[in-house]
Amino acid sequence: MKPTNHKAWLLVIPVIIVVAFSAIIPLMTVVNYSVQDILGPDRRVFVGDEWFRDTLRNPELHEAFIRQVVFSACVLLIEIPLGLGLALIMPKKGVAASAALVLLGLPLLIPWNVVGTIWEIFCRGDIGLLGLLIHKLGIDYNYALNPRDAWATVLLVDVWHWTPLVVLLCYAGLRSIPEPFYQAAEIDGASSWAVFRYVQLPKLRGVLTIALLLRFMDSFVIYTEPFVLTGGGPGNATTFLSQFLTKLAVGSFDVGPAAAFSLIYFLVILLVSWLFYTALSADGRAEA
Repeated sequence: MKPTNHKAWLLVIPVIIVVAFSAIIPLMTVVNYSVQDILGPDRRVFVGDEWFRDTLRNPELHEAFIRQVVFSACVLLIEIPLGLGLALIMPKKGVAASAALVLLGLPLLIPWNVVGTIWEIFCRGDIGLLGLLIHKLGIDYNYALNPRDAWATVLLVDVWHWTPLVVLLCYAGLRSIPEPFYQAAEIDGASSWAVFRYVQLPKLRGVLTIALLLRFMDSFVIYTEPFVLTGGGPGNATTFLSQFLTKLAVGSFDVGPAAAFSLIYFLVILLVSWLFYTALSADGRAEA
């Protein structure tokens, strides 16, 4: 039997060290804070699950959670079909395809805080092009004072910023489908809908699963765009879970409750992502 060389595992050690310092150690610190009441630099009292119980009974958390779920659902319902549709109508090759890919990728290159600033100016009724256009159409629009307008604006910003990611993933998936599948469909006289339903959509299942998980996880922790654009307002209209956590940790300096909530937050995202992945994978195996 040929001897096995395990020296390659030594290459993983730097990765383990980096992950330990960037993720595991901070996570353990959060766990430590979540079960203690910090009274001073040298005074700490073990409180067990008190912070978890208090946090889960907080009515502001319940409202923020509902807003977050509705927002993430809207993001997925808009961006996944829209991204797939745009990928289907994009040029397949040539200069036009390259230009389309470059233009689509531009929003993804802009930092999140800059995106919020751009749209903050763009939507203003006095100097913003979109705000002026909406007012000229006779629509009363003010994202700084109207909760409905603020919500719609934050959603529009997210759709503009992240739909290109879905488009690029779907486009790559479409281009990876072997040409013989299309040739066989053409020989059988399949319609465009039949090609999409029985050729393209099944082959895109893995790509769509990745897009769905990425967009859910990112939308569920959205912070910078609403913070820059609306500051979580007006009132609490655009205060999502990440803003609630920030106010708890930084605004009130309730480190214990903030640590407990951050762990709950993490577990909720992990659980829902796992459910998404399990459901989509089971559906794919059932059709295979």
